Amino acid sequence: MARDEALLEAVGTGASPSTLRLYEWSEPTISLGYFQRFADCGSLPPPAGEMPVVRRLTGGGAILHDRELTYSLIVPTQHTSAGRKPNSLYELVHDALIACLAEDHVAANRDGADDGSGAAKGPFFCFARRHCYDVLIGTDKVAGSAQRRTRDAVLQHGSIVLHRRFDQQPAAELRAFGVDAAALRRRLAIAIAAQLKMDIREGAWTDSERECAQSLESKYSGNEWTRRK
Repeated sequence: MARDEALLEAVGTGASPSTLRLYEWSEPTISLGYFQRFADCGSLPPPAGEMPVVRRLTGGGAILHDRELTYSLIVPTQHTSAGRKPNSLYELVHDALIACLAEDHVAANRDGADDGSGAAKGPFFCFARRHCYDVLIGTDKVAGSAQRRTRDAVLQHGSIVLHRRFDQQPAAELRAFGVDAAALRRRLAIAIAAQLKMDIREGAWTDSERECAQSLESKYSGNEWTRRK
């Protein structure tokens, strides 16, 4: 989470280009949306109620990160993908994922419906919520995203479920359809870049990005931020 905020700051100031980051979690962890109450974690039964908890900079419902692919996409606010309308970035990224899944003969689509859940209301877990931009396989959600916007840049977080081990977070799982996770990572990066009409190249963390992320680590590991609501 600290690294994603560091990238948001770097892209916003122009020190770094638009950046797509794909990563996984070393242990099952719950990430709270920015507006969610930490106390709601305490009412969860095991195993979710015993998992580590972090708070994201982005909104939306909680995500149980386990055997899934997390992405963070950071673009300047003046980029056409971010500026056309507030939700255009959701459309572009989710359509890229749908196209990638179609290559594996998996029929996915955007939900098109909305259950009325918002920043601080609705089911606790993101994958129990429904918004028109969510990616579904049949009636089950397989990917969802949330944003944080500053004056200068947009951070969009998203989760794509590869394999589901815990029933507490209902979701479709790509393993059931024979989707290769490593291949999906490669294709998704290319597809997102194509949707955003951007060149893409693999890059290393800069010294300034690392230093900024390190300065933010105590924020995300501390109670003041995690339990702020």
